[in-house]
Amino acid sequence: MIAATMMARRIVEGKLSNTAQNLASAEKIRNNPKFRELVSKRTRFAWTLSAIVLVMYFGFIALIAFNKALLATPLGVGINTTVGFPLGVGVILTAVILTGIYVYRANGEFDELNRQIIEESR
Repeated sequence: MIAATMMARRIVEGKLSNTAQNLASAEKIRNNPKFRELVSKRTRFAWTLSAIVLVMYFGFIALIAFNKALLATPLGVGINTTVGFPLGVGVILTAVILTGIYVYRANGEFDELNRQIIEESR
C-alpha cells in the first residue's frame, strides 16, 4: 500500500507521464477529502513523534553537557552502573517503541485510508 501512496503522490506532483488519464486520476485523488485527511493525519502524527524523539534526545545530550555529575551517580551503594546508562538505554528503547507505534498505525489506519482513496479514484 505504501507503493500506491507513493504513486498517488507522484501523480499529484506531476512526476508521472502527463496523460489525460493520469491527470484525471490525480485530480480525483487530490480532491478526495480522504486524501487530505490521510496527508494531514500522517503529517501531524510524524511531526508529533519526531518532536518527542528530538526533545528526548536533546534533553539527554543537554544533561550530558550541563549535569555530568547526575549521570555519573551510581544507581546504588556498591553498584558500578551509573544513572546515565539506563537513561541512555531508555532513549534508544523509546525511539524503537515510537517507530513501532508509527509502523503499526501506518499499516493499519493509514493503509486503510490509502486503500479507500485508491478504490474511490477508479
